[in-house]
Amino acid sequence: MNLHTLLQSIPFIKMPEHNPEVTNIVNNHRKVEPGSLFICITGHVFDGHNFAKEAVDHGAVAILAERKLDLGVPVIVVKDTTRAMAILADAFYGHPTQNLHLIGITGTNGKTTTSHLIEAIFREYKKVTGLIGTIYMKIGDRTIETKNTTPDSLVLQSVFHEMVNEKVDTAIMEVSSHALVQGRVNGCDYDVAVFTNLTQDHLDYHHTMEEYRLAKSLLFSKLGNSYHKNKKFAVLNADDKATKKFIVETSAHVVTYGIDSPSDFMASNINLENGGTSFTLHTPEGNIDITLKLMGRFNIYNALASIAAAYVSNIPLDLIVQAIEKATGVPGRFESVNGGQDFSVIVDYAHTPDSLENVLKTIQQFAKKRIFAIVGCGGDRDPSKRPLMAEIACKYSTNAIFTSDNPRSENPLSILADMEKGAFGNYQIIPDRTEAITSAVQAARNGDIVLIAGKGHETYQIIGDQVFDFDDRLVAVKAIKER
Repeated sequence: MNLHTLLQSIPFIKMPEHNPEVTNIVNNHRKVEPGSLFICITGHVFDGHNFAKEAVDHGAVAILAERKLDLGVPVIVVKDTTRAMAILADAFYGHPTQNLHLIGITGTNGKTTTSHLIEAIFREYKKVTGLIGTIYMKIGDRTIETKNTTPDSLVLQSVFHEMVNEKVDTAIMEVSSHALVQGRVNGCDYDVAVFTNLTQDHLDYHHTMEEYRLAKSLLFSKLGNSYHKNKKFAVLNADDKATKKFIVETSAHVVTYGIDSPSDFMASNINLENGGTSFTLHTPEGNIDITLKLMGRFNIYNALASIAAAYVSNIPLDLIVQAIEKATGVPGRFESVNGGQDFSVIVDYAHTPDSLENVLKTIQQFAKKRIFAIVGCGGDRDPSKRPLMAEIACKYSTNAIFTSDNPRSENPLSILADMEKGAFGNYQIIPDRTEAITSAVQAARNGDIVLIAGKGHETYQIIGDQVFDFDDRLVAVKAIKER
């Protein structure tokens, strides 16, 4: 695509005289190759403008910047390169989401499980799916590693383009509040937007719960304001108080789900057991008894959200039920670790007060003896949730152990001191995470349950500016074998 054609997607641009062929778009100077358009992004640590000359030296044929630069190639100046990047990425890759049925899922907890359940339903319906989320990206059966829950707009649109080329029908993606505020999903043509829940998280970034809620609301405003094309749906949790405001903030057709509030898709007669969950599903077509392989009340919400999203996507209800009953767990989400021990070890990603409480309450449903809860809090993140996490661990377990999560640039002992402000009763502080897990495994006896919370699927630990190999599941198995 030549530069002039690409720039037509941005209004009020003065076209440069030179019109080179643009073969790719990058915002990282290390990825520049001959034919690149290099976009200067001003970040928290680095300013892309400082690398523009190096980009030209490596073959960039044009530069998008927020100030004038004299580099011997066309330099297009815009007010906001991040916003312009999303527009150009969408245009460069041929507006790929217009050729996909796109489902976005936002909320504090449950996004990953819900996305996997929706994927399972569509695959049961013989659709070719794409998945973008916290654990990985998938195109059909191919898995691609990812760093962020929601990639930046360049990566995102290139992945959607690849999905279209590989005949993907439906793309399901987790949409983080950071991505919404930073415009990473600008240009994405969503057909269904799902809201799971809103509880305290990311206040280091959003500062207040209302600011956090407003960030989430952006997904529902992106469903558009017209009714003459394909129907757009907002699938909302009726039991969450944020939903009332989301209904006002979206023009899309609203479908609700819940347990306690009247909803389009409801669960009643709930039976929580060790190894599964059963309930009666109420739908616009009538009632159906369902048995899930997933445990816990929180997974009923995930299932209801998935069922509603699939239903508004015109998948037959009987097939939805068939798929949801087959679905198994997601790595690092209430995942059992088995090393031949006579007690239970569960690894879960729970890293917010609400998610930790949900997991521990679920464990209480089937616990016969002691519950060990190993809990930490990430560094350089919202410090106000630290005492809350400790309080919940103490309240819902018999033996709380506070340890390091990903301390990043913070002193782990300072994080633990913040946590201890909410602690009471029977708890220990063991800063080294391996030692904390080993200690709980060594202390556990027949019938006890050990919960290792916070990191879930993660296979690393960030200490300072270094990333170390660390997998809670592998550490637990090693501790079990050494008993």
